[in-house]
Amino acid sequence: MSRSRAARIAPRKRPKQVRSERLVAAILEAAVRVLEREGAAAFTTVRVAERAGVSVGSLYQYFPNKESILFRLQQEEWAATARLLDGILGDARRDAAERLRAAMIAFFRTEFDEGPLRRALGDAAPLYRDAPEAREHSRRGLPVLRSLVAAVAPKLNGRRRSQAVQLYVTLLSAIGKHVSETARARAEVDRWAGVTADMFLAYLRGGEGLSRGNAGSVEARDVGQVFRSA
Repeated sequence: MSRSRAARIAPRKRPKQVRSERLVAAILEAAVRVLEREGAAAFTTVRVAERAGVSVGSLYQYFPNKESILFRLQQEEWAATARLLDGILGDARRDAAERLRAAMIAFFRTEFDEGPLRRALGDAAPLYRDAPEAREHSRRGLPVLRSLVAAVAPKLNGRRRSQAVQLYVTLLSAIGKHVSETARARAEVDRWAGVTADMFLAYLRGGEGLSRGNAGSVEARDVGQVFRSA
């Protein structure tokens, strides 16, 4: 990312007093509401200030433009997702396969529950996708995933193991996005997540069949079709 672009998404200053912290919190809460209801295309600093009940000048004390607000929201979303997945993937009480499956289900659920916000942030991603924080987020958790993949499929060589990790991450992103846009209920989300996780685990184990417990309206071929078209 160029120095000028980094400067554009950086906050002007950090709140240091309780009053200023509340102001920033109100701005961010308003930004979420604008994104969820109106989308990234209609997102402006004026709309956010109106929704927050503050002047545009007050907003500009902390955020120089809409990009800096969007980036702050994205950072918070990244942090929340990292905490969720770290807790599941690092849970030593479960075996490796259970952790991979549980993490996929949890991620799909958050994609569904927070669909409007995540889609809006996704639309705004070109504004900050080259930021160092974005690259760091994309690498986060990879060592843990590699170790879990190795535990499930110890015979995979290093190249195949890296491919499997990338496949898992891509399935989270591609199928999770599809589910957030099409699913109508949590039960449907869980079926998608279960079938996708079983497909991945079967791939690791060398083509073992999918578990019969996830038979339903979502089939493995449906997952494959979405993955191929993503």
